[in-house]
Amino acid sequence: MPLLVDLADRVLAVELTGSEPPESVPGGLVLPPGRVAILHGLGDALFYRHGQNSWSPCGWRRLSDDPLRIADPDRRLTADDTTWDDPARHHSSAVAALQGADGQVLLLGSLGLGTPRLSADQDTLAGWCEVDGAPWFLAYGPEQDVFTQYAEQLAARLGSSDRRAGNVWCTWYAYYEGITEQLLNKDIAALADLPFDVLQVDDGWQQAVGDWQPNDKFPSGMRALTERITGAGMRPGLWLAPFIVLPTSSIARERPEFVLRDAAGDPVVAGHNWGTGYWALDLTHPGVQAHLAELIHRVVHEWGFRYLKLDFINAGAMPGVRASGAHREQAYRDALAMIRKVAGPDVYLLASGGLLLPSLGLVDGMRSGPDVAPLWTNYASEDPSDAMAYNALVNTVHRLWQAPLVEVDPDVVYFRSRLNLLTDTQMGWLQDLAAICGFKAVSDPPSWLTPEELERMVTYLSQRPEIVRNGRYRFGIDGRPVDFTAALNRGQQYPIS
Repeated sequence: MPLLVDLADRVLAVELTGSEPPESVPGGLVLPPGRVAILHGLGDALFYRHGQNSWSPCGWRRLSDDPLRIADPDRRLTADDTTWDDPARHHSSAVAALQGADGQVLLLGSLGLGTPRLSADQDTLAGWCEVDGAPWFLAYGPEQDVFTQYAEQLAARLGSSDRRAGNVWCTWYAYYEGITEQLLNKDIAALADLPFDVLQVDDGWQQAVGDWQPNDKFPSGMRALTERITGAGMRPGLWLAPFIVLPTSSIARERPEFVLRDAAGDPVVAGHNWGTGYWALDLTHPGVQAHLAELIHRVVHEWGFRYLKLDFINAGAMPGVRASGAHREQAYRDALAMIRKVAGPDVYLLASGGLLLPSLGLVDGMRSGPDVAPLWTNYASEDPSDAMAYNALVNTVHRLWQAPLVEVDPDVVYFRSRLNLLTDTQMGWLQDLAAICGFKAVSDPPSWLTPEELERMVTYLSQRPEIVRNGRYRFGIDGRPVDFTAALNRGQQYPIS
């Protein structure tokens, strides 16, 4: 029989499979573990969809509209949770919300692990987990209030981080996999007198994904590189994808027992990149745990990197048959906990492709969207997780509520005109959003910038503006009004700069 609950003077019918009574907490109710179904009475409301990992689409969509999802199955495997995809019903991961005609928001969010999923139609908002054990938070009220209260509950139960990365320069959007020691040495010298705190070396330094030793483009080795970066006044950062391997890597060929497998015994393909499907590791296998511990110790304590970008880590939570039998989100969290322990408390950990709830209290930053490629949209793609600036901005704006839990990383901003299809207006939107996040990253080599572009970049990086939030998409930056509404309107994706 449904239970009637009163939230901010709104009476809702709630059906629970858990036997414990709801508990009143600041701003809402904690519901017991198990399936939850709420007769919301909001009709054709707006639905907030939260993606499973960093690249999964996130945003508001009316219940009468088609669900926000990734249509292509190969891309969905890479950038969302294929297990619970639903082409017919609005669905979400970890948390969902509904906004009715009066502007008030009904939020239902998980307070723990177990692969929590949610769905909604014009009558019911429901939540369940693959593995029950985590309670739910239910709240009703102004949008900012209910998301803030949810974040407070998550911080109390799972943890949070207030560590800040500072200004980051990364190699990816200039050189991609073409980085070399020679190129980096020139850039390190040019960056030495600029206001950057971190220089992060991205994909392209390693022998192979899974074989984490420097390739022949870095003949002096990684310790020499970190010493050069440190000597230029920056913290050394490194890109790793520790939870995956390419099928052609030495580790996949020599240690096949490390690979996560499905019920039929076949390797679990966790996504597609580098021209192939890549495989997930079984993070509960003792050999994999020893491999990861040795890798992080080498990278941090022998090579000297103090900022780690951990990429494609959603692979750690792929469905599969694990050696320990642990549930997939618990295996993911335990592996991150081990990485944190080996790295130490002072190393900044950035999760890319990360899952929010099982990452909390262990990582310092979380990528909030797909790559900010130097183009606004791609005429050949409607994929909401594809690498383009528009998608990245949309996702980040809708994940700003996570800022009390982890530093929200909106990815890079641009100042260069070279190899860049973004207009001044679009670059301004990205710069404003990064300022709101407090996470400013750039990938423009100084040698690519005109004197005017270099001056604008230095000025921007040196500013720490006061941020005021005035609505879902409206902000004040040092008193200057900023409204992202136009940026989010698909009819205005190509504004005149």
